Amino acid sequence: MKRIIIISGISGAGKTTASNILEDDGYRCIDQYPPELFSDLIELIEHDDSSKYENIVLTISLVDLLKYKDLLSNIDIKPTVILIDADKEEVINRYKFTRRVHPLLISNVASSLSEAVDIEKNIMKEFDKIAKIIDTSKLNKKDLKEKIYKAIGDTKKENLTLSFISFGFKNGVPSDADNIFDVRFLDNPFYDPKLRNKTGNNKAVKDFVLNSNKTQKYLKKLVTYLDFMFKSYNTEEKRHLTVCIGCTGGQHRSVVVANYLYAYYKDKYTCYISHREIKK
Repeated sequence: MKRIIIISGISGAGKTTASNILEDDGYRCIDQYPPELFSDLIELIEHDDSSKYENIVLTISLVDLLKYKDLLSNIDIKPTVILIDADKEEVINRYKFTRRVHPLLISNVASSLSEAVDIEKNIMKEFDKIAKIIDTSKLNKKDLKEKIYKAIGDTKKENLTLSFISFGFKNGVPSDADNIFDVRFLDNPFYDPKLRNKTGNNKAVKDFVLNSNKTQKYLKKLVTYLDFMFKSYNTEEKRHLTVCIGCTGGQHRSVVVANYLYAYYKDKYTCYISHREIKK
């Protein structure tokens, strides 16, 4: 199901932060997309069969949102409009802290920062009934993420993203490893002539490794440890963790265990899987 999410709101309230949150979770985000090209984008979304246009996020200014108003009412895909708001005093303080210039000052629409914020506040009133408003005045990034996912009606995964990588110690340890787990003590399919030339992606190799009592005991202990570790990292707002599983050649045991962990955690966290030696 294809959908469009429009993020707009008060300049300095956190539109870019909101967009980055969704982009980190795989949404296709486009910043300041011109209203004049919107019909072309809609045609592309409607006729493209690939998945890359399933979740489109457009981050636009309130001034441009006025131009989008009629365009949005004439398309089959009904967008979710999110307006990012903040107290006037909070917005002014943020601009003073960052030393950036408000867009309405740059375009000579307003003559002061206070006036620029007031103009945008008045524009927002036109969208009160069709938009979902998120006030960021007192929000941290984690709370903002929760409100965004509630607004778009999506199931939020945990903040942490995980990469599971299998590798062979004989070729060295991956340079980006955060955690390394050695599975060379598990029974090795390499010594079975029927399995030697297969990889851990093969069902016969998978069954050989996973059906071992030693492997089952190890995985039970490993998952208990990882559950604790991932939960702790997630609380600390760490964004990404690389978990590397190594065996001798990186073809059999490490591949099976990495695949097992990916399947176990992919519904709770955003997960990635790669097998370094198989790529070779």
